Amino acid sequence: MRAAIFREFGPANVLEVAEMPMPKIGSKDVLVRVYASAVQPFDVAARAGWMPSTAEVRLPVITGNEFAGEIVAMGADVDGFTVGDRVSGRHTFGCAAEYLSVPATDIARIAPNLSFAQAAYLGGTGQTAHMAVEFLKVRSGDTFLIHGGSGGVGSIAVQLGVLAGARVLATGSARNQGYLRALGAEAIIYGEGLKDRIEAAAPESVSVVLDCAGGEALDITIALGTDKARIATIRDYKRYKELGVQWPVGERNGTRLAKLMELAAAGELIVHIRKTYPLEAIAEAHREVETGHGPGKIAVLIP
Repeated sequence: MRAAIFREFGPANVLEVAEMPMPKIGSKDVLVRVYASAVQPFDVAARAGWMPSTAEVRLPVITGNEFAGEIVAMGADVDGFTVGDRVSGRHTFGCAAEYLSVPATDIARIAPNLSFAQAAYLGGTGQTAHMAVEFLKVRSGDTFLIHGGSGGVGSIAVQLGVLAGARVLATGSARNQGYLRALGAEAIIYGEGLKDRIEAAAPESVSVVLDCAGGEALDITIALGTDKARIATIRDYKRYKELGVQWPVGERNGTRLAKLMELAAAGELIVHIRKTYPLEAIAEAHREVETGHGPGKIAVLIP
């Protein structure tokens, strides 16, 4: 099968498309013919050499951590799905390939109004947003600040915050202000003077914060005086303990993903793919994620 791999850690040009062995399935797994894999900042960081302590890495690595496609085979103990079902989900590595073996508990059927690229976006990144909003217990009456609100996680988190009844403030670049407003947020331009603009927008204080940007944004958040138990970051892994804020945790599985698919099917979510690339342009897709600050998500298509 064709797959996007890296044989060594390094810049985007270490990526290549190569023939790799077909994955095998266990009794509780499904084999998915993958048609789209969305690209995460995690993919970029892993390719460059950063790996979570829980990951077992053997080079070469098939990149990609979220996918969408069709079931082509199932293990003997799989219930609730049939061959031909359109499904998506997340899996640590292996998703930017023609085929993927994944536990049936980690997938959900794709909402009929979503493309494969959109479904791949919800499969991993969408779940991270859902998990973070749930972890922070965002609710009606909250003033919910999201740094980096136009990115992959931020875009979904904004909408989930609105659906929860919160007043949502979201920071982003000048060019993404209209997009943030379309998602339901009150948009705030980041850059010099950000703290003052946030305080002007929420003089009564911000009750809960999700940081999807890291760096200065997290420092500004702490200076706002929000309870650190209700500040979470998904970007500043190196400093969150030192700063006393939270790293959101929770299960990402088919049950959570099915909830997102229900919202998408009901027209409650904008699932924005700003650009797609063919599998052969995987290096270009990684560069776009590294350098681009556009709204929504990048995806790789695997026809």
